[in-house]
Amino acid sequence: MSSTIATTSNRTGSLNAAKKAKNDEFYTQWADIEREMNAYLDYDPDVFRNKTILLPCDDPEWSNFAKYFALHFHDYGLKKLIATSYAPDSNPDLLSYQPTLFETEAPQFDEVKTHANGKLFVLDRDLNGDGIINIDDLQWDYLAGDGDFRSAEVTALRDEADIIITNPPFSLFREFVSWLVAAGKQYSVVGNSNATTYVEIFPLIQRNELWKGATANNTDMVFGVPKGAPVKESDRLKAEKLGYPPTDDYDFTRLGNSCWFTNIDHGRRHEPLQLMSLSDNTKFSKHKEIRGVGYEHYYNFPEAVEVPFVDAIPSDYDGIMGVPITFLDKYNPDQFEILAHGDDMEGLRKLGVGTLGEDFVKTYYAQGGTGGNSPGHRRLGLTRPTYHTAYKRIMIRHKAGA
Repeated sequence: MSSTIATTSNRTGSLNAAKKAKNDEFYTQWADIEREMNAYLDYDPDVFRNKTILLPCDDPEWSNFAKYFALHFHDYGLKKLIATSYAPDSNPDLLSYQPTLFETEAPQFDEVKTHANGKLFVLDRDLNGDGIINIDDLQWDYLAGDGDFRSAEVTALRDEADIIITNPPFSLFREFVSWLVAAGKQYSVVGNSNATTYVEIFPLIQRNELWKGATANNTDMVFGVPKGAPVKESDRLKAEKLGYPPTDDYDFTRLGNSCWFTNIDHGRRHEPLQLMSLSDNTKFSKHKEIRGVGYEHYYNFPEAVEVPFVDAIPSDYDGIMGVPITFLDKYNPDQFEILAHGDDMEGLRKLGVGTLGEDFVKTYYAQGGTGGNSPGHRRLGLTRPTYHTAYKRIMIRHKAGA
Protein backbone atom coordinates (compact mmCIF):
# COMPACT_ATOMS: atom_id res chain seq x y z
CA MET A 1 0.00 0.00 0.00
CA SER A 2 1.56 3.28 -1.05
CA SER A 3 1.60 6.57 0.83
CA THR A 4 -0.30 8.67 -1.70
CA ILE A 5 -2.56 10.61 0.69
CA ALA A 6 -1.93 14.35 0.60
CA THR A 7 0.21 15.95 3.30
CA THR A 8 -1.74 18.11 5.75
CA SER A 9 -0.96 20.72 8.36
CA ASN A 10 -0.13 19.51 11.84
CA ARG A 11 -2.77 20.34 14.44
CA THR A 12 -1.18 18.75 17.46
CA GLY A 13 -1.18 21.98 19.46
CA SER A 14 -4.92 22.12 20.09
CA LEU A 15 -5.17 18.35 20.41
CA ASN A 16 -2.42 18.27 23.01
CA ALA A 17 -4.01 21.12 24.94
CA ALA A 18 -7.27 19.21 25.19
CA LYS A 19 -5.61 15.95 26.08
CA LYS A 20 -3.43 17.44 28.82
CA ALA A 21 -6.57 18.36 30.73
CA LYS A 22 -7.02 14.71 31.72
CA ASN A 23 -6.11 11.22 30.61
CA ASP A 24 -7.89 10.51 27.31
CA GLU A 25 -6.30 7.14 26.68
CA PHE A 26 -9.13 4.68 27.40
CA TYR A 27 -9.20 1.35 25.55
CA THR A 28 -12.66 -0.09 24.96
CA GLN A 29 -13.13 -3.74 25.85
CA TRP A 30 -14.12 -6.40 23.32
CA ALA A 31 -17.26 -7.41 25.24
CA ASP A 32 -18.65 -3.86 25.18
CA ILE A 33 -18.03 -3.53 21.45
CA GLU A 34 -19.63 -6.91 20.79
CA ARG A 35 -22.76 -6.17 22.84
CA GLU A 36 -23.41 -2.87 21.08
CA MET A 37 -22.74 -4.14 17.56
CA ASN A 38 -24.94 -7.18 18.19
CA ALA A 39 -27.81 -4.84 19.08
CA TYR A 40 -27.54 -3.19 15.66
CA LEU A 41 -27.34 -6.57 13.94
CA ASP A 42 -30.36 -7.88 15.85
CA TYR A 43 -32.39 -4.98 14.48
CA ASP A 44 -30.91 -5.11 10.95
CA PRO A 45 -28.78 -8.16 10.04
CA ASP A 46 -27.45 -6.30 6.98
CA VAL A 47 -26.48 -3.09 8.77
CA PHE A 48 -22.77 -3.57 7.92
CA ARG A 49 -23.14 -5.45 4.63
CA ASN A 50 -21.20 -3.94 1.70
CA LYS A 51 -20.18 -1.03 3.92
CA THR A 52 -16.83 0.68 4.39
CA ILE A 53 -16.12 1.14 8.09
CA LEU A 54 -13.66 3.71 9.39
CA LEU A 55 -12.11 3.37 12.84
CA PRO A 56 -10.31 6.66 13.55
CA CYS A 57 -8.24 7.15 16.71
CA ASP A 58 -7.58 3.43 16.47
CA ASP A 59 -4.59 1.11 16.08
CA PRO A 60 -5.03 -2.63 15.37
CA GLU A 61 -1.80 -3.34 17.24
CA TRP A 62 -3.64 -2.66 20.51
CA SER A 63 -7.23 -1.65 19.73
CA ASN A 64 -10.13 -4.07 20.07
CA PHE A 65 -12.22 -2.18 17.50
CA ALA A 66 -9.99 -3.10 14.57
CA LYS A 67 -9.48 -6.66 15.80
CA TYR A 68 -13.22 -7.11 16.26
CA PHE A 69 -14.21 -5.94 12.78
CA ALA A 70 -11.32 -7.78 11.14
CA LEU A 71 -12.53 -10.99 12.77
CA HIS A 72 -16.08 -10.38 11.53
CA PHE A 73 -15.14 -9.00 8.11
CA HIS A 74 -16.60 -11.99 6.25
CA ASP A 75 -19.72 -12.75 8.31
CA TYR A 76 -20.70 -9.06 8.47
CA GLY A 77 -20.17 -8.79 4.72
CA LEU A 78 -17.91 -5.73 4.96
CA LYS A 79 -16.66 -4.05 1.82
CA LYS A 80 -13.64 -2.38 3.41
CA LEU A 81 -12.18 -1.72 6.85
CA ILE A 82 -10.03 1.36 7.48
CA ALA A 83 -8.32 2.31 10.73
CA THR A 84 -6.04 5.21 11.61
CA SER A 85 -3.77 5.69 14.60
CA TYR A 86 -2.38 8.78 16.28
CA ALA A 87 1.35 9.54 16.29
CA PRO A 88 3.11 8.64 19.58
CA ASP A 89 5.00 11.95 19.68
CA SER A 90 1.69 13.83 19.51
CA ASN A 91 0.09 11.83 22.31
CA PRO A 92 0.96 13.16 25.80
CA ASP A 93 -1.05 10.36 27.44
CA LEU A 94 1.25 7.70 25.99
CA LEU A 95 3.74 7.29 28.82
CA SER A 96 6.14 5.17 26.77
CA TYR A 97 6.30 3.84 23.24
CA GLN A 98 8.03 0.90 21.65
CA PRO A 99 7.12 -0.13 18.09
CA THR A 100 5.84 -3.68 17.79
CA LEU A 101 7.39 -6.47 15.76
CA PHE A 102 4.41 -6.14 13.41
CA GLU A 103 5.76 -2.71 12.48
CA THR A 104 9.53 -3.12 12.80
CA GLU A 105 9.64 -6.25 10.63
CA ALA A 106 7.70 -4.57 7.81
CA PRO A 107 9.75 -3.23 4.87
CA GLN A 108 8.17 0.23 5.20
CA PHE A 109 9.28 0.64 8.83
CA ASP A 110 10.79 4.07 9.46
CA GLU A 111 12.49 4.98 12.76
CA VAL A 112 11.43 8.62 12.49
CA LYS A 113 7.89 8.14 11.19
CA THR A 114 7.08 5.53 13.82
CA HIS A 115 7.19 8.35 16.37
CA ALA A 116 6.06 11.37 14.33
CA ASN A 117 3.39 9.98 12.01
CA GLY A 118 0.09 8.24 12.45
CA LYS A 119 -0.59 5.00 10.64
CA LEU A 120 -3.21 3.92 8.13
CA PHE A 121 -4.51 0.34 8.10
CA VAL A 122 -6.69 -1.11 5.34
CA LEU A 123 -8.40 -4.49 5.06
CA ASP A 124 -10.26 -5.15 1.83
CA ARG A 125 -8.89 -8.27 0.13
CA ASP A 126 -7.47 -11.74 0.64
CA LEU A 127 -3.77 -11.00 0.29
CA ASN A 128 -2.34 -14.31 1.48
CA GLY A 129 -4.67 -16.48 -0.59
CA ASP A 130 -6.06 -18.54 2.29
CA GLY A 131 -9.62 -18.00 1.08
CA ILE A 132 -10.77 -15.62 3.81
CA ILE A 133 -10.27 -11.94 4.58
CA ASN A 134 -9.07 -11.41 8.13
CA ILE A 135 -6.48 -9.50 10.15
CA ASP A 136 -3.67 -11.46 8.48
CA ASP A 137 -4.51 -9.56 5.29
CA LEU A 138 -4.20 -6.13 6.90
CA GLN A 139 -2.14 -3.61 4.91
CA TRP A 140 -0.57 -0.59 6.54
CA ASP A 141 1.53 2.46 5.85
CA TYR A 142 2.37 5.72 7.56
CA LEU A 143 0.04 8.67 7.24
CA ALA A 144 1.48 11.91 5.93
CA GLY A 145 0.55 13.62 9.20
CA ASP A 146 0.05 12.61 12.82
CA GLY A 147 -3.43 11.10 12.41
CA ASP A 148 -5.44 13.94 13.99
CA PHE A 149 -9.03 13.19 13.00
CA ARG A 150 -9.49 16.81 11.88
CA SER A 151 -6.69 16.62 9.32
CA ALA A 152 -7.53 16.64 5.62
CA GLU A 153 -6.26 13.10 5.09
CA VAL A 154 -8.34 11.54 7.88
CA THR A 155 -11.33 13.67 6.87
CA ALA A 156 -10.99 12.27 3.34
CA LEU A 157 -11.16 8.77 4.83
CA ARG A 158 -14.26 9.82 6.77
CA ASP A 159 -15.85 10.93 3.52
CA GLU A 160 -15.02 7.58 1.91
CA ALA A 161 -16.56 5.56 4.74
CA ASP A 162 -20.19 4.59 5.25
CA ILE A 163 -19.95 4.08 9.02
CA ILE A 164 -17.53 5.52 11.60
CA ILE A 165 -17.03 3.65 14.88
CA THR A 166 -14.57 4.46 17.67
CA ASN A 167 -13.89 5.68 21.19
CA PRO A 168 -12.69 9.25 20.57
CA PRO A 169 -10.81 11.39 23.12
CA PHE A 170 -13.45 12.32 25.69
CA SER A 171 -12.13 15.88 25.96
CA LEU A 172 -12.70 16.37 22.22
CA PHE A 173 -16.10 14.68 22.10
CA ARG A 174 -18.02 17.81 21.06
CA GLU A 175 -15.67 18.49 18.19
CA PHE A 176 -15.55 14.86 17.15
CA VAL A 177 -19.35 14.58 16.92
CA SER A 178 -19.49 17.81 14.92
CA TRP A 179 -16.90 16.27 12.58
CA LEU A 180 -19.12 13.20 12.21
CA VAL A 181 -22.33 15.15 11.67
CA ALA A 182 -20.70 17.29 8.98
CA ALA A 183 -20.16 14.15 6.91
CA GLY A 184 -23.75 12.92 7.13
CA LYS A 185 -22.57 9.37 7.80
CA GLN A 186 -23.69 6.69 10.23
CA TYR A 187 -21.63 6.37 13.39
CA SER A 188 -21.37 4.77 16.81
CA VAL A 189 -19.01 6.28 19.37
CA VAL A 190 -18.29 5.96 23.07
CA GLY A 191 -18.71 9.09 25.17
CA ASN A 192 -19.62 10.49 28.56
CA SER A 193 -23.35 10.27 29.30
CA ASN A 194 -23.24 13.89 30.48
CA ALA A 195 -22.71 14.85 26.84
CA THR A 196 -26.48 14.65 26.38
CA THR A 197 -26.62 18.11 27.99
CA TYR A 198 -24.08 19.71 25.64
CA VAL A 199 -25.45 22.44 23.42
CA GLU A 200 -23.83 20.68 20.46
CA ILE A 201 -25.42 17.32 21.30
CA PHE A 202 -28.90 17.86 22.75
CA PRO A 203 -30.38 19.47 19.60
CA LEU A 204 -29.31 16.38 17.64
CA ILE A 205 -31.14 14.18 20.15
CA GLN A 206 -34.19 16.44 20.03
CA ARG A 207 -34.27 16.26 16.21
CA ASN A 208 -33.91 12.48 16.35
CA GLU A 209 -30.56 12.64 14.55
CA LEU A 210 -28.55 11.07 17.39
CA TRP A 211 -29.55 8.81 20.27
CA LYS A 212 -28.14 6.69 23.08
CA GLY A 213 -26.82 3.28 22.15
CA ALA A 214 -28.53 0.03 23.07
CA THR A 215 -26.09 -1.02 25.80
CA ALA A 216 -24.02 0.32 28.72
CA ASN A 217 -26.67 2.82 29.83
CA ASN A 218 -26.51 3.24 33.62
CA THR A 219 -24.00 0.40 33.88
CA ASP A 220 -20.24 0.32 34.31
CA MET A 221 -17.94 0.18 31.31
CA VAL A 222 -14.40 -1.06 31.89
CA PHE A 223 -11.50 0.52 30.00
CA GLY A 224 -7.86 -0.37 29.71
CA VAL A 225 -5.43 2.46 30.45
CA PRO A 226 -1.65 2.71 29.93
CA LYS A 227 0.46 1.23 32.71
CA GLY A 228 1.23 3.97 35.18
CA ALA A 229 -1.81 6.10 34.33
CA PRO A 230 -3.64 7.34 37.44
CA VAL A 231 -6.53 5.07 38.45
CA LYS A 232 -8.62 5.42 41.59
CA GLU A 233 -8.21 2.38 43.80
CA SER A 234 -11.99 1.94 44.04
CA ASP A 235 -12.27 1.96 40.23
CA ARG A 236 -9.39 -0.47 39.88
CA LEU A 237 -11.01 -2.85 42.34
CA LYS A 238 -14.39 -2.54 40.61
CA ALA A 239 -12.80 -3.32 37.24
CA GLU A 240 -11.06 -6.34 38.76
CA LYS A 241 -14.34 -7.52 40.26
CA LEU A 242 -15.89 -7.26 36.80
CA GLY A 243 -13.20 -9.58 35.44
CA TYR A 244 -10.41 -7.21 34.42
CA PRO A 245 -7.35 -7.57 36.69
CA PRO A 246 -4.18 -5.63 35.75
CA THR A 247 -1.98 -7.20 33.07
CA ASP A 248 1.61 -6.66 32.00
CA ASP A 249 0.39 -4.24 29.34
CA TYR A 250 -2.59 -2.44 30.88
CA ASP A 251 -4.27 -1.34 34.05
CA PHE A 252 -8.06 -1.16 34.09
CA THR A 253 -10.61 1.31 35.37
CA ARG A 254 -14.38 1.51 35.37
CA LEU A 255 -16.43 4.49 34.28
CA GLY A 256 -20.06 4.48 35.31
CA ASN A 257 -20.95 7.47 33.15
CA SER A 258 -19.84 6.13 29.77
CA CYS A 259 -22.22 5.06 27.04
CA TRP A 260 -22.63 4.78 23.29
CA PHE A 261 -23.93 7.57 21.06
CA THR A 262 -25.15 6.60 17.62
CA ASN A 263 -27.45 7.25 14.69
CA ILE A 264 -27.61 3.54 13.83
CA ASP A 265 -31.04 2.18 14.65
CA HIS A 266 -31.56 -0.54 17.23
CA GLY A 267 -34.56 -2.26 18.75
CA ARG A 268 -34.12 -0.90 22.26
CA ARG A 269 -35.16 2.59 21.21
CA HIS A 270 -38.45 1.29 19.83
CA GLU A 271 -39.48 -0.55 22.99
CA PRO A 272 -42.37 1.39 24.56
CA LEU A 273 -42.10 2.31 28.21
CA GLN A 274 -44.65 0.37 30.25
CA LEU A 275 -46.37 3.02 32.36
CA MET A 276 -49.24 3.42 34.80
CA SER A 277 -51.95 6.03 34.52
CA LEU A 278 -51.81 9.27 36.47
CA SER A 279 -54.47 7.99 38.83
CA ASP A 280 -52.71 4.66 39.43
CA ASN A 281 -49.38 6.38 40.00
CA THR A 282 -50.97 8.63 42.59
CA LYS A 283 -52.45 5.61 44.36
CA PHE A 284 -49.79 2.95 43.96
CA SER A 285 -46.44 4.52 42.99
CA LYS A 286 -43.46 3.12 44.85
CA HIS A 287 -42.18 6.69 45.18
CA LYS A 288 -43.34 8.55 48.28
CA GLU A 289 -42.96 11.84 46.42
CA ILE A 290 -45.95 10.84 44.26
CA ARG A 291 -47.93 8.21 46.16
CA GLY A 292 -50.84 9.87 47.90
CA VAL A 293 -49.86 13.40 46.86
CA GLY A 294 -49.84 13.33 43.05
CA TYR A 295 -47.78 15.44 40.68
CA GLU A 296 -46.60 18.99 41.26
CA HIS A 297 -47.03 21.70 38.65
CA TYR A 298 -44.16 24.11 38.09
CA TYR A 299 -44.41 27.46 39.88
CA ASN A 300 -43.65 29.43 36.72
CA PHE A 301 -45.08 26.96 34.20
CA PRO A 302 -48.33 25.56 35.62
CA GLU A 303 -49.20 23.97 32.28
CA ALA A 304 -46.57 21.28 32.93
CA VAL A 305 -46.04 18.71 35.68
CA GLU A 306 -42.86 17.60 37.40
CA VAL A 307 -42.17 13.86 37.01
CA PRO A 308 -39.15 13.11 39.22
CA PHE A 309 -38.82 9.45 38.16
CA VAL A 310 -38.89 7.94 34.68
CA ASP A 311 -41.01 5.00 35.80
CA ALA A 312 -43.58 7.46 37.16
CA ILE A 313 -44.38 9.09 33.80
CA PRO A 314 -48.18 8.92 33.62
CA SER A 315 -49.42 7.05 30.57
CA ASP A 316 -52.51 9.21 30.11
CA TYR A 317 -51.24 12.74 30.72
CA ASP A 318 -51.39 14.68 27.45
CA GLY A 319 -49.65 17.82 28.66
CA ILE A 320 -46.00 18.75 29.02
CA MET A 321 -43.88 16.90 31.57
CA GLY A 322 -40.44 17.56 33.02
CA VAL A 323 -38.52 14.29 33.42
CA PRO A 324 -34.99 13.35 34.59
CA ILE A 325 -32.25 13.26 31.99
CA THR A 326 -32.00 9.48 32.49
CA PHE A 327 -35.19 9.37 30.43
CA LEU A 328 -32.93 9.39 27.36
CA ASP A 329 -31.76 5.86 28.22
CA LYS A 330 -35.30 4.64 27.52
CA TYR A 331 -36.47 7.27 25.06
CA ASN A 332 -38.72 5.88 22.35
CA PRO A 333 -39.27 8.45 19.56
CA ASP A 334 -42.45 6.64 18.55
CA GLN A 335 -43.90 7.22 22.03
CA PHE A 336 -42.62 10.64 23.10
CA GLU A 337 -41.67 14.03 21.73
CA ILE A 338 -38.76 15.99 23.22
CA LEU A 339 -39.62 19.68 23.52
CA ALA A 340 -36.74 21.36 25.36
CA HIS A 341 -33.89 20.94 27.82
CA GLY A 342 -34.49 22.31 31.30
CA ASP A 343 -31.18 24.19 31.30
CA ASP A 344 -31.92 25.96 28.02
CA MET A 345 -33.53 29.23 29.08
CA GLU A 346 -34.29 30.27 25.51
CA GLY A 347 -35.86 26.90 24.76
CA LEU A 348 -37.96 27.19 27.91
CA ARG A 349 -39.03 30.70 26.92
CA LYS A 350 -40.27 29.44 23.56
CA LEU A 351 -42.15 26.71 25.39
CA GLY A 352 -43.91 29.29 27.56
CA VAL A 353 -41.97 29.00 30.81
CA GLY A 354 -41.94 32.25 32.77
CA THR A 355 -39.12 33.67 34.87
CA LEU A 356 -38.86 32.69 38.53
CA GLY A 357 -39.85 36.17 39.71
CA GLU A 358 -39.04 38.08 42.88
CA ASP A 359 -41.52 36.28 45.17
CA PHE A 360 -40.14 32.84 44.32
CA VAL A 361 -36.51 33.89 44.74
CA LYS A 362 -37.22 35.74 48.00
CA THR A 363 -38.91 32.66 49.47
CA TYR A 364 -36.19 30.39 48.10
CA TYR A 365 -33.45 32.25 49.97
CA ALA A 366 -35.60 32.72 53.07
CA GLN A 367 -35.96 28.93 53.26
CA GLY A 368 -32.19 28.43 53.09
CA GLY A 369 -31.59 28.13 49.35
CA THR A 370 -27.95 28.63 48.34
CA GLY A 371 -28.04 28.36 44.54
CA GLY A 372 -27.58 31.18 42.08
CA ASN A 373 -31.24 31.82 41.31
CA SER A 374 -32.41 35.32 40.42
CA PRO A 375 -35.84 36.73 39.49
CA GLY A 376 -34.97 36.91 35.80
CA HIS A 377 -33.84 33.30 35.54
CA ARG A 378 -36.05 31.03 33.48
CA ARG A 379 -35.75 27.80 35.43
CA LEU A 380 -38.32 25.23 36.49
CA GLY A 381 -39.53 26.31 39.93
CA LEU A 382 -40.93 23.88 42.51
CA THR A 383 -42.34 24.60 45.95
CA ARG A 384 -42.44 21.32 47.85
CA PRO A 385 -41.13 20.45 50.32
CA THR A 386 -39.35 23.82 50.01
CA TYR A 387 -38.78 26.25 47.16
CA HIS A 388 -36.14 24.98 44.73
CA THR A 389 -35.50 24.51 41.02
CA ALA A 390 -35.66 21.16 39.24
CA TYR A 391 -32.33 19.52 38.41
CA LYS A 392 -31.47 18.49 34.84
CA ARG A 393 -34.92 18.10 33.37
CA ILE A 394 -36.05 17.35 29.83
CA MET A 395 -39.45 18.62 28.73
CA ILE A 396 -41.47 15.96 26.90
CA ARG A 397 -45.00 14.97 26.01
CA HIS A 398 -46.68 11.89 24.64
CA LYS A 399 -46.97 11.69 20.89
CA ALA A 400 -50.53 11.84 19.67
CA GLY A 401 -51.90 8.35 19.21
CA ALA A 402 -48.89 6.67 20.84
